[in-house]
Amino acid sequence: MPTTVTDWPAQIDPPRKLWTRSEYDALSSGVFDGQRLELIEGELIDKMGKKPPHRNSVALLLKWLFSKFGADCVLQAAPIDVAPEDNPSSEPEPDLSVLKRDLSHFARTSPQPADLHLVIEVADSTLGFDLRTKAGLYARAGIVEYWVLDVAGRRMIVHRDPQAGRYSSVVAYEAGESIAPLAAPDSRFRVGDAFLE
Repeated sequence: MPTTVTDWPAQIDPPRKLWTRSEYDALSSGVFDGQRLELIEGELIDKMGKKPPHRNSVALLLKWLFSKFGADCVLQAAPIDVAPEDNPSSEPEPDLSVLKRDLSHFARTSPQPADLHLVIEVADSTLGFDLRTKAGLYARAGIVEYWVLDVAGRRMIVHRDPQAGRYSSVVAYEAGESIAPLAAPDSRFRVGDAFLE
């Protein structure tokens, strides 16, 4: 006679292969053509196809950043270095990064945390990951300012003042509110301007 199962075995995840940056770089040359991946804490993260709201918000933010910092100081989806303890297993590619010096200084290397004014992630399907995992990664690196555009919530979550591996200031700005990057305090950005509708 069949019996109802009430006790389930503990869930054990299958073993995972944690990657180093050097393994990722060797593997990714040619193997992942056309795929958008980034290495975070030893795991390959699929950056997924970019939907129109994400793509549009990145374009609108990029246009504003170009007007304030110049095109030679803004990177889009390019790798950056993080804290020494995280660097062997992480190579994030933020949606946007604002450099303190122009691109010519980074012909052979990725920008270091001290080279960055601001890092921005646009989150249409990765909000929790961007607010927890990436915020911790960027705070440990000492990146002074990190913005997360919450596409669904139509708000910008601004992280500042990294201390002891976390940001001590995290403030959400709604669509009708404006913010200014620390590196350009007179340049206000209205959060609603990051959306087409």
